[in-house]
Amino acid sequence: MSSSNSLSLGHLFIIPAAWFCWRFARSRLYPSVLDNIPGPQPSSWLTGSLKEMSSIHAWDYHENLEKTYGSTAKIKGLFGKILDSGALVQANNIYTFDPQALHHIFVKASYDVDIYEESDSFVSITEVLFGGGILSAFGSEHRRQRKMLSPLFSNAQVREMVPIFYEVASKVRNVFVQQAQNGPQEIDVLSWVNRIALELIGQCGFGYSFDPLTATSEPHPYGVAFKRLIPLQSQSRDNVLLNLIVFPFFTRLGSPQFRRWLVECVEAPEVVEFRQAIDTYYDTAVKIYHSRKRAIEEGDGLSEDQIGRGVDFLGTLIRADLNVPEEDRISEKELLSQMLTLTFAATDTTSSALSRTLHMLAQHKDVQDRLREEVRNARQNNNGQDLDWNELDSLPYLDAVCKETLRLNRRDSILPLRVPVTGKNGTQIKSVLLPKGTSVHVSIQGSNRNPDIWGADAAEWKPERWLQPLPNTLTEARVPGIYSHLLTFLGGNRSCLGFKFSELEIKIVLALVVESLDLSVPDKPIYWQMTEIVTPSTEAERCKPGLPLVVRLAD
Repeated sequence: MSSSNSLSLGHLFIIPAAWFCWRFARSRLYPSVLDNIPGPQPSSWLTGSLKEMSSIHAWDYHENLEKTYGSTAKIKGLFGKILDSGALVQANNIYTFDPQALHHIFVKASYDVDIYEESDSFVSITEVLFGGGILSAFGSEHRRQRKMLSPLFSNAQVREMVPIFYEVASKVRNVFVQQAQNGPQEIDVLSWVNRIALELIGQCGFGYSFDPLTATSEPHPYGVAFKRLIPLQSQSRDNVLLNLIVFPFFTRLGSPQFRRWLVECVEAPEVVEFRQAIDTYYDTAVKIYHSRKRAIEEGDGLSEDQIGRGVDFLGTLIRADLNVPEEDRISEKELLSQMLTLTFAATDTTSSALSRTLHMLAQHKDVQDRLREEVRNARQNNNGQDLDWNELDSLPYLDAVCKETLRLNRRDSILPLRVPVTGKNGTQIKSVLLPKGTSVHVSIQGSNRNPDIWGADAAEWKPERWLQPLPNTLTEARVPGIYSHLLTFLGGNRSCLGFKFSELEIKIVLALVVESLDLSVPDKPIYWQMTEIVTPSTEAERCKPGLPLVVRLAD
């Protein structure tokens, strides 16, 4: 590409920087009503505390923030004033895991009126990556999409998928067993967990098979493209100005065609790779959608690659669309956006949780042995057959291991606080006036590890805590999570629709793998990095996803 048609990332800063300076000048005229809330001093006037909060090694920062300031703190944003480019923020921003505040955000305010919305930067990135969909929708549009998708994740629907889950997970279990026949083998478990997740959303979501899951088969390009997103995004996490100013501004600049032309002109390697990844998974989604739609319209419910047994989400939506007037039908653009959103949610988030569970079991052999005994006894009592939905759900230790890992692993309004905050002037603050545009950081980690409600051992991984009555402080706190007093799957009308799908996947894979195989950690460090989706890596300073575990046949 000639230099006259080529743009660097630096060129993209000029217009949004001028706009941002104007917003900043305006913000200096307004005092903040949040000045009395205590919080850490920013390390930089330019970026506030954002670099520390968004680092891939930010675990200690968040832990110290929670220990020092309790359940609610003030965080400085860009230039000590602005956090999100889409709103004029009055000097400070709120970081909280206070139970009453969380209930207000996720339950009361979300149903009474749309007070809390995702940040501009979050909406921008989801629109670029997935073309919209439920993650970037809010207000009445979000409620419409949620109503449309909710039946697809009902207990009855997920229950029908149990045989598919066993079939897919068994293939990978068999690969592990085959490789361990000649002794212990180091296997990148993360890679295989990712492939399981993709195949499950392929069959159950789209009626499509991506991967035969054999020892010699390669991961599908669709899944590989999605798995490039987190490492690529992690490369720019330290560039706060790019993420919070340039990128949201860029997504509003001109038409989609103009923005695409602009991206084509940028030769920065990370932008080129982002573009290639998005093109790969978008083109694949289009192919799957048209193949599935054509088969259904022609009266053949099963296309050539369709093996979802008629319970797949995409087929259900297409069939429903055929029975409504054309003006009420879901557009192709929206269906594609939902396909991409479901793929990301079903592969990255569940893969992260499942990988973390396998890693914890490899580190805690006593827990692994106890879980193996429970699963083997259950199969024996079931005449050697796979356990159905109810039987899986009745295994207390499997449930405890699953829950414990999920526990540890994220307009003007009055925000009520359950635990009063001691202000900088010494006063007890029981509620906070949030100016319109204030960014509220909800700490999932802080809520799930809050010692005030979980007890002094809240930071420890102890599956046994779920085998006894939970503390009264937890039940009285009214944490608004949809799943077992946890915020892992959020709550209210922002709760994860597919949490039962995710839970079933985790339990079936754990049951099959632990029943046959013994896992242990290799002689190398594993770094869990605080990217958008918590990711294991064998390298400390860059996001190179991988989780090598030593796998051997279990006695």
